[in-house]
Amino acid sequence: MRVTVLGASGFIGRRLTAALRGRGDDVVATSVRDPETAAAASARSDVVVNLAGAPVSVRWTEGAKRAMRASRVDATRAYVDALRGVAVRPSAYVAGSAIGYYGTSTTQTFTEGSPPGDDVLARLCVDWETEAARAAELGMRVSVVRTGVVLGPEGGVLAKVLPLFRLGLGGPIASGRQWFSWIHMDDEIGVLLHAIDGADGVLNGTAPNPVTNAAFTETLARTVKRPAFLPVPAFAGRALLGEGAIVLNEGQRVVPERTVATGYRFVHAELGEALRSLLA
Repeated sequence: MRVTVLGASGFIGRRLTAALRGRGDDVVATSVRDPETAAAASARSDVVVNLAGAPVSVRWTEGAKRAMRASRVDATRAYVDALRGVAVRPSAYVAGSAIGYYGTSTTQTFTEGSPPGDDVLARLCVDWETEAARAAELGMRVSVVRTGVVLGPEGGVLAKVLPLFRLGLGGPIASGRQWFSWIHMDDEIGVLLHAIDGADGVLNGTAPNPVTNAAFTETLARTVKRPAFLPVPAFAGRALLGEGAIVLNEGQRVVPERTVATGYRFVHAELGEALRSLLA
């Protein structure tokens, strides 16, 4: 199979590219910064996977929010438009998205069929997915993977907090009651491969057993055999990230109902085992 990967140099893209090549697929790594060139590079590929997007875990200045939208919504629109001029285009489009689509809640459980939220991140995800869905007008099968917090030792949230926890300086964030919908990197890649290989529609890239932030803190501290008694107050997140503190201080309980129904079987369903496998 020939697969074009947009955003191949990112945290998830690097692992996906390696997994594809490891199973014998031909990978075309390109950038959506130049939509015309990316579309031309996609010619004769079987599938295109779009994982491109500016970082979200930054201070949400107006400039940062513009970059988040431009790299997801505008770039996807331009790329899909450019694909119209490709004679032999991919037959499937796998779009990255995020569980921010659902908004935040301490009480609700969200599945792939749940409606979108109405905060900044939710509206961004809705618009992002709307542009990706236009690939269906070109006769392409469309899959959307809404990813949660990806745990991997070489990047993402785990790489940021692990040094603190190993020093005994970890602790819950804000109330600790906010939900933490996580996924092991192996399963994130597994869900993406599941979509590449034929699963269509929306798939949640989250483990079947989400936990609260307090439970994540306790489990990680136990895994590294250190105490975790230093809570991070909500105002600290707001001071660091501004409006973007919603990523730290609020959360959502997301389960992969349709992902499982379409045949994907999680390798790491429980947080404790997942962390032990990552830190072994």
